[in-house]
Amino acid sequence: MRLVGLDRELSELVELLRTCLDGAGGATVVGGAMGCGKTELLAALKTEAADRGFLVLDAVGSWPERRSPGSVLRQLLRSASAPPGAGTLLDGLRTTGEAAAEETDDLSRPLDAATTDVLHQLCEEVVRASERVPVLLCVDDVQFTDSLSLHWLLHLIRRLRRARVVLALTECPLSRPTHPQLHAALLRQPHYRSLTLGTLSPAGTTALLAAHRGTAPDPGFAERCHQVSGGNPLLVRALLEDSRAGCDPTTVVVGDTFGDTLLSCLHRGRPALLRIARTLAALDGDIHAPRPLARLSGLEPAAVVRGIRALESAGLLDGFRLRHPVAAQAVLEGLSATERSALHREAAALCYADGVAATRTARHLRNCATDEETLPWAVPLLREAAERHLNGNQVAEAHSCLEAALRFGGDDGERVALRALLASTSWMLNPSISTPHLGELAIALGDGRLSVRHTLMLAKYLLWHGRFDEAVRAVASMDDRDACTDPEYAAEVRATRELLSVTYPVVLAPARCEPSYDEPRSRSALALSRVLAQGPDESAVADAEKALRAMRLGKHTQEWLMCAVAALSFGDRLDSAGRWCDHLLEEARARKVPLWAAEFASLRAGIALRQGDLTRARALAETALTQVPADSWGVCIGGPLANLIQAAVDARDFASAAEYVAQPVPDGMFSSRFGLYYLHARGCFHLETGRPYAALDDFTRCGELMQDWGFDQPTLLPWRSSAARAHLALADVRAARALAEEQLALAGTGLSRARGISLRVCAATRQPGARRALLEEAVTNLRHSGDRLQLAGALGQLGREYTAAKDAPRARAVLEESTRLERECGTGAPAPCPGSWAPGFPERDVELGRLSGAERRVVALAAHGRTNREIAGLLTVTVSTVEQHLTKAFRKLGVRTRKELPRTHFPEAAAR
Repeated sequence: MRLVGLDRELSELVELLRTCLDGAGGATVVGGAMGCGKTELLAALKTEAADRGFLVLDAVGSWPERRSPGSVLRQLLRSASAPPGAGTLLDGLRTTGEAAAEETDDLSRPLDAATTDVLHQLCEEVVRASERVPVLLCVDDVQFTDSLSLHWLLHLIRRLRRARVVLALTECPLSRPTHPQLHAALLRQPHYRSLTLGTLSPAGTTALLAAHRGTAPDPGFAERCHQVSGGNPLLVRALLEDSRAGCDPTTVVVGDTFGDTLLSCLHRGRPALLRIARTLAALDGDIHAPRPLARLSGLEPAAVVRGIRALESAGLLDGFRLRHPVAAQAVLEGLSATERSALHREAAALCYADGVAATRTARHLRNCATDEETLPWAVPLLREAAERHLNGNQVAEAHSCLEAALRFGGDDGERVALRALLASTSWMLNPSISTPHLGELAIALGDGRLSVRHTLMLAKYLLWHGRFDEAVRAVASMDDRDACTDPEYAAEVRATRELLSVTYPVVLAPARCEPSYDEPRSRSALALSRVLAQGPDESAVADAEKALRAMRLGKHTQEWLMCAVAALSFGDRLDSAGRWCDHLLEEARARKVPLWAAEFASLRAGIALRQGDLTRARALAETALTQVPADSWGVCIGGPLANLIQAAVDARDFASAAEYVAQPVPDGMFSSRFGLYYLHARGCFHLETGRPYAALDDFTRCGELMQDWGFDQPTLLPWRSSAARAHLALADVRAARALAEEQLALAGTGLSRARGISLRVCAATRQPGARRALLEEAVTNLRHSGDRLQLAGALGQLGREYTAAKDAPRARAVLEESTRLERECGTGAPAPCPGSWAPGFPERDVELGRLSGAERRVVALAAHGRTNREIAGLLTVTVSTVEQHLTKAFRKLGVRTRKELPRTHFPEAAAR
């Protein structure tokens, strides 16, 4: 094996072999930290010696055998190539072993005469063998050599000047030579080499990687390898092995091989090193002084200092930390759960006494059991750490701290507060996680042990999960609390009631209280309430903007910021709503709060739908359900699910829309505002897929709820125009016209999205000559509102009107713009009205009402692919009669071929 970076050292050792061949013995001690190549260098030397005709004898010292008399000596002289008389002498030496069994590492202790005589004879055997063939005698890890073998080595060293023997030792000292007498004897030898191996430089790491890979590594890969390994050659090779299994050759994988290799290095050394490494892994840089480290590891401070130096020299440490979490995990895995808990408990106590930051101290408390002696300072410290983590956007860590605080106890009042905080933190991660805490908090509420702020929180969580009866009791209790006299709490109660009234109106009727313009939470809730009750309102929009500027995203502002953005969206300020929502979504992602990111993604998806951006709306809605799974959304699942259904329907992807509709939803959803979105989107799906009666049921139910709840405004959902389209699909033009005109009146006279949609539907209920003015006004409104999908549909209708009026230039211009907008929006067919009733043929619905019953029956069957002869057979008429009916119907509908007939208008024919 070619040694990378050790060519000079190997050359020096080979020179000893040459000197030995000339008749003079020599010695070397190769020192250095763990994993730095001592054993490999020794192996290379043995290969060189064997190639030059040397007799090679070798042994390895080990910590468990360091007090076993003669263990290294027997390894050296028991091999098949050892001098023939050595085995008999070793057998004689065994009888002296019992006397040496109690020996220590002190080489000054005298040996008995018989043992000394045997050692001398063994030396003579080696020297006599060297007269026939030169001898290389190697001991790896000489620091673990037993004292009897060391005595023999000292005897041999005194004979090296006149013997063809090379003694090669490797040593991994801590901070001083392990055996001073051995080193003193070696220093007196004329042919002695002392070599010290260190860690690799960045260039050395690159060279080692290139040697093992056969090609020069990526510079970033080499740099990362050097950073993680500290330049330790053994660990560099382990990283290379781990990374071979990775998909990206430029990415360093720190895996099991790295951890196992590091652990094997520590196990090969003194047990104190492993104990120190475990202490450092547990502390992870929290303590930097030897004395507390000694207390935690159970070692003397001096031993800790030496151990840290040894670990540093091996490249394993970065300051007082192991270089990588995998290294820390590897050294701690050998501890039992009880041992690890005890280690972290003691570490927590040391950190607390040393004034370490609460978040760092809490990390140890989170990892220790609580069935031992209580720590009176633990709960307050964990609570402080949780608050600091929340301020630092580390919600998962805060959640873990609060869980630990509950385990450590506290009085009853403190536990209620902790559980409320834990429920709140769980909520931000995933609302389902908070569910187990709600029951206990509800009991505390009934007993009067829950604070006002926590009662507000509990009410919102209960409503989310559809537990309306409990939520009603929580809301009612807020009026009876003395704490409501506090201005801040009173403002929060007022704002919360307003928010709940427009979100769950079946539980809490809209209060329509006097607005508090000095408080941004109340301002945002009231802005949304006014828009839903009165339609787009300049003052409400201004209040929403002002509230957004006054608040920053945080635990106590997130829902109010959503209120303000929703008010802008329903108030036809789509561009402004989109900008604010984009900013808040990015901030929620940066703060790593899954629920916030999911809710803002869903809200932004709704805005994108109103802008006609189907692709983005769908992606955002899917992101929302990825951040928080569908079964954790509670009754609010109607929001993201409605966005997915509507976006798929508008994009003509009915297969995906059907899958979304098939997803189960909680019954409580239809008692919330989110149920309205779902009903309307599902109605659009039914309408587009040829089920106008089912669609009409959904639209009608949506409208009834909106009327009952007091926010029957088309700016929220244009249910009347959608129901009108369902009536048109059923050829009930009169009912369709009545609903369309009613919605147009509600939309008001100003420019708005709702008015543009209403005008489109009104146009579809008029005779061809009466549509043009309505559609031109619809285009103006929709262009102003920013809904490109609705604008594309209105332009398409208008273009067909221009075509019918023989105004080709204008028709061409608007139809080209319509086609371009459709493509930009991501729809796969001509743009429909929301929940369009007949893709590509909006102007023909009124014509269906002009067909006679016989004509309608013939057209229905023809639209579903029946031939004239089949139609005649089904209707029991002649083929000639069928042809006559079709001719008249084609003229009334303005079509020339069967392919132009709208199949979705005739669901009754599909069953024939």
